[in-house]
Amino acid sequence: MSHFKAADYVFVICAYKESPYLEACIRSLKRQELPAKILLVTSTPNSHIESLVQKYKLEYHINTGKGGIAEDWNFGLHMAKGRLVTIAHQDDIYEPAFAKTVLEEVNRHSRPLIAFTDYGELRNDTQVAKNLLLHVKRLMLFPMRIRKFQDIRFIRRRILSFGSPICCPSVTFVKENLPEPVFTSGYRSDVDWQAWERLSKYKGSFIYCKEILMFHRIHEESETTAIIADQGRTKEDFDMLCRFWPKPIAGLIGHFYRKGEISNRL
Repeated sequence: MSHFKAADYVFVICAYKESPYLEACIRSLKRQELPAKILLVTSTPNSHIESLVQKYKLEYHINTGKGGIAEDWNFGLHMAKGRLVTIAHQDDIYEPAFAKTVLEEVNRHSRPLIAFTDYGELRNDTQVAKNLLLHVKRLMLFPMRIRKFQDIRFIRRRILSFGSPICCPSVTFVKENLPEPVFTSGYRSDVDWQAWERLSKYKGSFIYCKEILMFHRIHEESETTAIIADQGRTKEDFDMLCRFWPKPIAGLIGHFYRKGEISNRL
C-alpha cells in the first residue's frame, strides 16, 4: 500500500480569462489545514491573473499549446509535480479540511485512482447544501459510502450509467495509477464524465468522501450554463449514455437527465 504525505499534495487552479471569483478560490486553498502546494495554469494570460499570482506567490505556468477544457486540465496535471493533484476550478471554494480529509481517505486504500467529496453549491454567494439535484446525486452515490464497493468496477459503472454524480472540482487524481492524458479532447460539458467512464474500467478505487468539503459556484457566465443554452450538452449526454445502454434506453434516460440541467440556471 502506498503511503501519501502532505508534501505529495498539489492544488492546480485552472484559470480562464478574468474571473471575479478567482481570488476567493485562491484564499480558500491558502486556508487549508493541510499545507498543500498551489500552482496556477492558464491558456489566457492577463494582468488580472498575473497580479493574483504575484500577490499570493503562486507557481505559474502558461499553456501555449492547444487550448480547451480537456487540454487545460491535462496541462495542469502534467505541470503538477505531486502524486495527488486536485484541479481546482477558479470559481469554486474549498473547505479548510478538504485536502486533509482526502489525504486520510486515500491512505486507506491499496490502489486509489481518484478521490472525490460531496459538495454544495454557491448561488449569489450563498452556500446551498441541499436541493433536488444535490439530493439525487447523493442518492446515486449512496452505494459508494461502503468502502468495499469503492473497489468494484461493476458498481461504479452502474452508477455512471445514469449520469455523472461526481463533482469534477472535488476530484483528486492519484497520478501514478492513472493514464496520461487523463482527459480526452472533443467534449465541452462531459469532459469529466467521459474521463470517469474510462477510469471506471481500471483496477483500483474510486474513493468517496461523504462530507461536504467544497462549494461549486453556479452563475450565468459559467461554461456549463453556456453549453446548456446552445443544446451542446444534450448531444454529449446522449453519447455518454450510449456507452452503457442501447440507444432507445439511452434516449429515455437522457430525457430525465436533461431535467437536471435546470439546476444550472439561476
